[in-house]
Amino acid sequence: MPSSQAASIPDFLYGTAWKEERTPALVELALRTEFRGIDTANQRRHYFEAGVGQGLAAAYRAGVVRRADLFLQTKFTYRPGQDHRLPYDPTAKLAVQVAQSMASSLEHLGTDYVDSYVLHGPASNYGWSDTDAEVWGAMTKERDAGRTRQLGVSNVSMQHLEQMTAVSAEVPAFVQNRCYARMGWDREVRSFCKRREITYQGFSLLTANMDVLHDSLVGGLASQANITPAQVVFAFARRVGMLPLTGTSNAEHMRQDLASTHVELSAEVARAIEAVAG
Repeated sequence: MPSSQAASIPDFLYGTAWKEERTPALVELALRTEFRGIDTANQRRHYFEAGVGQGLAAAYRAGVVRRADLFLQTKFTYRPGQDHRLPYDPTAKLAVQVAQSMASSLEHLGTDYVDSYVLHGPASNYGWSDTDAEVWGAMTKERDAGRTRQLGVSNVSMQHLEQMTAVSAEVPAFVQNRCYARMGWDREVRSFCKRREITYQGFSLLTANMDVLHDSLVGGLASQANITPAQVVFAFARRVGMLPLTGTSNAEHMRQDLASTHVELSAEVARAIEAVAG
């Protein structure tokens, strides 16, 4: 069993959704490019988690990285979010489904623990339900058994978080949301996370905000600093307290995305970008 010490959280996560047969090669490429955080899910509908494991294994064999150097994050996904390729028995109790999904993930990823196990969206859009509470309880048992070091939730609203934290003693270490500029870059949820010392993970920072990439402010900042608009957005995300994800399949973009960790923006500039509605 791994130690209970939490792995260090990297500056960037590499997202593996929607890559299908390219997944192994792209995961290996991301690791060779020096990504040290990998985000996946045991949801065959949108992820090829076994392919992530193949990419990890190739990188280990080549001496690119060791398991101890990595932050691996996967997710438990409810039945409505899955297709027919299920990682658990759909007739089993929810706690059993969580345990089966975790066991499957560990096998896929070739490890005996993950660094973060995320509830892949609550059961209802309208609030934190008894179903969610049951699954969350099962996830805490996975953590207590050493199969994950930390827990998180994704695709959540303020209502979900307020209700969850009102009834659960276990506050998530991570919240992962799609982040829209036109909705204030999820400001309310981010503020909640900051108050509760929860790490906010932002995804679709580029694909959900294409207008921002073409905004004159962002373009001007990019030209001035001789960087790309995407690098400005990622630097902004980090400046306002996000842990960003990127899912690029382009090797040069991988390098550029990682290089954005060295881009410093002032608070004034960050506020100006935050006001860009997208």
